[in-house]
Amino acid sequence: MNVTVRQLAEWVSGEVLGDPDLSITNARALTEAGPGDITFVETDKNLSAWNASKASAAVVGASVPKSERPLIRVADPLMAFADIVRHLRGHPAEPRGVIHASAHVHPTARLDPGVTVGPFAVIGEGTQLGENTTVGAGTVIGRFCKLGRDNVLHPRVVLYDDCVFGDRVTVHAGAVIGAEGFGYRAAQEGAHIKVPQLGGVEVENDVEIGAGSAIARGTFGPTRIGVGTKIDNLVQIGNNSRIGRHNLLCGQVGIADSCVTGDYTVMAGQVGVADHITIGKQVIIGAKSGVICDVPDGTTVFGSPAGPGNEQLRMLIILKKVPELRNEVKQIKKFLGMGDE
Repeated sequence: MNVTVRQLAEWVSGEVLGDPDLSITNARALTEAGPGDITFVETDKNLSAWNASKASAAVVGASVPKSERPLIRVADPLMAFADIVRHLRGHPAEPRGVIHASAHVHPTARLDPGVTVGPFAVIGEGTQLGENTTVGAGTVIGRFCKLGRDNVLHPRVVLYDDCVFGDRVTVHAGAVIGAEGFGYRAAQEGAHIKVPQLGGVEVENDVEIGAGSAIARGTFGPTRIGVGTKIDNLVQIGNNSRIGRHNLLCGQVGIADSCVTGDYTVMAGQVGVADHITIGKQVIIGAKSGVICDVPDGTTVFGSPAGPGNEQLRMLIILKKVPELRNEVKQIKKFLGMGDE
């Protein structure tokens, strides 16, 4: 696809600096772009890479200086460049409102206008799907689920019975929502006794759930995921937990049962949270941290067990000095005639 720099600028409401009639054939990242490509320069830190690049043009922010090559100046270069990529590489939209012949939709299920159901998908008894919701191939939605409008369930997602979604929820391939929580009574007469898991899962508007993630149903009431929360791939959320609004849960986070998080909390990769923990709002938890006690609002913690960031940094500094301190102790003991160990 050949377009001019002027056309690209019109797509993203940007200002052209340089030749507006230069022809562009593709959009590539800064390290991969070549002649005929447009790229993007997000900050001044990328200027040296831009100067070394063979790209023909770039989408830039306000701080990037003029160049001999054409520039498109915008407020947010990353998002503008993403729009350009979609325009240049976009595929025709799939038809909406199509129920594949191989899909099984229970007679009591209600599908609003524009719902699309892919091959071999299953929609259970009494389930309701809101307008323009898409159900991917092989996805299974259980009984009495209720989904709002504009949801997207990618292939092979599983929703157990009684799941409730708001609007614009995206669930990626292989995620399992509403499986029974891991709840057992202590061993009695040599066997663990399973506690019935009779609640569901409630996912509010604008949530994204990554591939292979699992959210367990509550014991009696629902497990809840708050508005705007983004969950990465391979994340586990235990039964009865309540995840706040606009949380970011990165890959391989594991949250045990009955935990609560505040709004705008971030958990980096492989964070583990013990059961019945309350984590405040605007908390940041560093990668691979183990959280075993409550975390107050606005705190940054890391380590295992997780602790305040400044304390953990001091401990790390001290640990690095241990070999040196050990050698000094050995020298002192030798000087005092106490041996070198």
